[in-house]
Amino acid sequence: MLLSVSLQSFQAIPPKRIALLKKECGIETVGDLLQYYPFRYVDRTKFYQIREISEELPYIQLIGKIDQIRLQGVKHKQRLTARLSDTSGSIELVWFQGIKYIQQNIQNGIEYVVFGKPTLFQQNWNIAHPELEIYSAEKAKLAPRLQPVYPGTEALKRARFDSKAFSVLISQVINKCRGKIEESLPDSVRQMLNLIALEDAFRLIHAPSNPEELQKAELRLKFEELFFLQLRLLQLNQINRTSIKGFSFGKIGNYFNDFYKNHLPFELTGAQKKVLKQIRSDVARPIQMNRLIQGDVGSGKTIVAFMSMLMAIDNGYQACLMAPTEILAQQHYSGLKDLASAVGLNIGLLTGSVKKKDRRPIHAQLQSGEMHILVGTHALLEDEVQFDNLGLVVIDEQHRFGVAQRARLWAKNTLPPHVLIMSATPIPRTLAMTLYGDLDISVIDELPPGRKPIQTTHVYEQDRHRVLAFIRDQINLGRQIYVVYPLIEESEQMDYKNLMDGFNHLTDYFPSPKYQLSIVHGKLPAADKEFEMHRFVKHQTNIMVATTVIEVGVNVPNASVMIIESAERFGLSQLHQLRGRVGRGADQSYCILMTGFKLSKEARTRLETMVETNDGFKIAEVDLMLRGPGDLQGTQQSGNLDLKIADISKDNKLLIYCRELAVKVLETDPELILDIHAPMRKKLDSLKQKYQNWGRIS
Repeated sequence: MLLSVSLQSFQAIPPKRIALLKKECGIETVGDLLQYYPFRYVDRTKFYQIREISEELPYIQLIGKIDQIRLQGVKHKQRLTARLSDTSGSIELVWFQGIKYIQQNIQNGIEYVVFGKPTLFQQNWNIAHPELEIYSAEKAKLAPRLQPVYPGTEALKRARFDSKAFSVLISQVINKCRGKIEESLPDSVRQMLNLIALEDAFRLIHAPSNPEELQKAELRLKFEELFFLQLRLLQLNQINRTSIKGFSFGKIGNYFNDFYKNHLPFELTGAQKKVLKQIRSDVARPIQMNRLIQGDVGSGKTIVAFMSMLMAIDNGYQACLMAPTEILAQQHYSGLKDLASAVGLNIGLLTGSVKKKDRRPIHAQLQSGEMHILVGTHALLEDEVQFDNLGLVVIDEQHRFGVAQRARLWAKNTLPPHVLIMSATPIPRTLAMTLYGDLDISVIDELPPGRKPIQTTHVYEQDRHRVLAFIRDQINLGRQIYVVYPLIEESEQMDYKNLMDGFNHLTDYFPSPKYQLSIVHGKLPAADKEFEMHRFVKHQTNIMVATTVIEVGVNVPNASVMIIESAERFGLSQLHQLRGRVGRGADQSYCILMTGFKLSKEARTRLETMVETNDGFKIAEVDLMLRGPGDLQGTQQSGNLDLKIADISKDNKLLIYCRELAVKVLETDPELILDIHAPMRKKLDSLKQKYQNWGRIS
C-alpha cells in the first residue's frame, strides 16, 4: 500500500529533512506523515489592528509594514528586532534563533502578514518568532480558513521546521499521491456512516476550508483508527481462543471439591461463581486460556484465582502467581498459604530478597513436582526457575509488567500455560475494549456478604482536632488506623503536609506507651518496612503512618479508618485503591479525605466523586473523563493504545459502534476472505507487521 512507502522515494524531500522527521517525530513513511495530525487549528480569516491586542487573544494575525530592523546584544546573546506598523500603532517583532536566515530574507518597507503569540514586556507588546509572509490579496483569498498547528520540538524549531513547513510538505505529498491512496473500507460500510473517502479525509484534515470539512475528515479518520483496532483485537482473540494449543484440565478433582465443601472461608458471591464457570469452561478445552478478571478492591478475585489453581493441580499441573512488588507477593503468599495448607498443598515464595541457599530447595521442589504453587515477583522469570509441569499462570496487576517479561513465563512448559490476569484497578468498558480487547474479560461486580460500604467524607484542615478525636475513639474500640501522606520530605514549592511532620504531630497527640505508631515509606530499607508492616498486621501498633507504598498489598481486616492527607494531590484511581485498604472486616469503615481550602476544579470533582460512590467502575469512568486514556493502565507496554486522532474518553460511542460492527463483520467472514472485505484484509495485513500478538509467545 502507498501509505507504507518510505519518504525517501519522494525525491523532492531532502535527505536531511527526512532524517530530522524520523529522529524527532518517528516519521518514516507516507502514512506516518499523513497521520501526523494537527493538534489544533487557527482561524486565519480574522485580521486585527495592533491597538486591538489584549491578553484574551492567545494568537493574533496582523497586516503591516516592517522597518527598523536591528541586531542587538553581544555574540551568543544576540537578538534581531523589527518594528511592524499599521494605521493604529506599532509592535516589536523579535527573534533569538535563526537570526541569519531572517536577516537575509526580511525586507524593509514591505507589507507583511504577521502571525504569532503577543506577549506584554515592560508595558509594550511584542511577538517572538512570528510567522511572516509577504502580503498578497490574491494569496489571502486562496489561503485555507483553518490553519493547522502541528506538534513541534526544539530541534524542529531550530531547523525552522514549523507548522507552515509541515503544511507545505504534507500538501506536496498529498498532491503526489492523488488518486493512489487505496480505500480501506467497502462502500457499504462507508455509506452506513456517510464517511468520506480516505484520500479526501487526509487532504481535509491537513487543509480544511471550514469546520464542516474538518468534522467530516475527523469522523472518517477516527472511525478508521477505532474500527481497525477493534477488528485486529477481535481477530487476535479469535486466534487465541481457537489456535493456541494448551493443556486440558479434564476433571474437577479431590483438591477442588475438598476445599469447596470443607474449607471455603465464606460463601461465594454469584459473580464469583459465574467467573469460576467461565474459567472452568476455558481450561477444559485443549486451547490456551487468556482471561482477565476485573474486580473492585475486596471483591474476592484471589479466592477465584486459588480455586482455578486447584483445577490445575487436580489435573497434575502446577500453578504460579506473579505480583509486581515484594510486599504484594508476600501478602498473596500469606493469604494463600493458609488456604493451601488446609487441603495439604505445598506452596512456596520466591522474590528478589530470597537468599541463594533458600532458593535451592524451592528450585528442587519445583522441578520434582513436589511444590504445587509458587508465588513470586519478577524472580519467577529467571532461567533457573524450572517447573515440572506448569499449567496455570496468574498475574496480578499485569500492567506493571512489560509484555516481553510476561512472555517469558509462557516458555516454562512445552505448551503455553493457561493465563489468568487479575486487576484491582477497575477499567471503563471502552478502555477495556481497547487495552484488553484480545483477552476474554470477566467482571466480579459484587462484594462478599457482610461487607459494609465504606463511609467517605471530605474535611478541611480546620477540622483536624475533630478527626484526631475520632481516631482516638476508634482506637479505644480496638480498631486500627492508616494515615497516608503524599510527600516524604519538605517541598518548598508545594504547601502540603509531609510525612515526618505528620508522624511527629501524631506521636504528640497519641503518646506511648498507651499508643503505638508505625511508619512506612519508600526510602525505608526493605527489612525495616517489612518489620513495621508485620507489627501493624499483628495489631502491635494502632496507627500506620505511610506514603502510597500501602496502596496495594496490605490486608488488615481490623483497620477501619483511612485518613488521606492532602487528598487533592492524589489521582482518583490512587484514592480508590487507598480507600480499599479498609472495609475488609465486618466493622463499619471510614475514609477521611483531608485538604486545604484552595482546590482546583478537577481536584474538587475527584473528591466529590469519592464521597458520592464506592463503585470503582463509576470512579474509573470519571477518571478517564478527567485524565483521558493516557497511561491509565500502563498502556505504553500494550501496543494497543497507539491512537493518533481518536480519544477513547471523548469518542466512546464511536468506539462501541466500531466494536459492534467489527463483531458483525467477523461473524459473517472470520478470515475476511470475501471479495467485499478485501480492502479490510489488506489494511489488517499492514497492521499485523506493526504489532505482535504477545498472547501467542510460547
